Amino acid sequence: MIKSMTGFGRAEYSDGKRNITVEIRTVNHRYSDIAIKMPRRYSFAEDKIKNKIKETIVRGKADVSIMVENLTENDLNVTLNTMVAKQYYENLKELATTFELPGEIDLQFMANLPDVMKAVPDVEDEEEITRSLLAPVEEACKKLDEMRIIEGAKLAEDLIHRGKLIRDLAAKIEKRAPLVSEQYAKKLKERITELIGASVTIPEDRILLEAAIFADKCNITEELVRLDSHTIQLESIITKSNQPDGKKLDFLVQEMNREANTIGSKANDIEITNLMLDIKAEVEKIREQVQNIQ
Repeated sequence: MIKSMTGFGRAEYSDGKRNITVEIRTVNHRYSDIAIKMPRRYSFAEDKIKNKIKETIVRGKADVSIMVENLTENDLNVTLNTMVAKQYYENLKELATTFELPGEIDLQFMANLPDVMKAVPDVEDEEEITRSLLAPVEEACKKLDEMRIIEGAKLAEDLIHRGKLIRDLAAKIEKRAPLVSEQYAKKLKERITELIGASVTIPEDRILLEAAIFADKCNITEELVRLDSHTIQLESIITKSNQPDGKKLDFLVQEMNREANTIGSKANDIEITNLMLDIKAEVEKIREQVQNIQ
């Protein structure tokens, strides 16, 4: 089973004290790259959250958004900094005396001064909060994986189809290949006759030798066998493997492209060349699809 690297998962969770919403978006990436955006006060849980996500995302870039809405006042403590308030008060009194300024220093004014009163997050039980955060993360990962499996099934269907097209095209090349040396021998004989005339006897063994040398240079049997093996392996990985095989498939496509290039350069036949161009087009389409496989 192959999985796409592209997907989206969303989950909500409430532990009675807070509502937690988690969204995970994934796109193609050569390696595993997980970026988490969450309130700083819960950063102590980031490593565990990342490790949980890595159980699902082996390869790909993931943008994770964690939003927390507090439902109770238990998570906040309002603190009064009397030392800061005292310094403000004394400095304001000195300012009024020095410059003979009118006005009173009242409670509302003092309370609004920076750092006099502050709402401080009160995180007492980190393990409890971590469990609350991991619950929607795990659910979001599950939904993400479901989407990636559906997309992966579509990719698998397309890849298998293109692999079969390549095998069909390769079969046509294999049928055409033996005729190339025969046509070469015929054309060579016609060319020699054209140059020296029909009255001169052309050594048949010499023509056959030249044709044999040409056939050896143009022999593409090994390349066709390897290409066929690669397409069989492609289908086998897609249908039978339960591992993240994106990198393996990427390497396999490179080998398919290498064999196609070699066949194209050795064939020396326009019909085979045209068939090979069709194969290369299918290999390129497979390569593009493989880039999206975990």
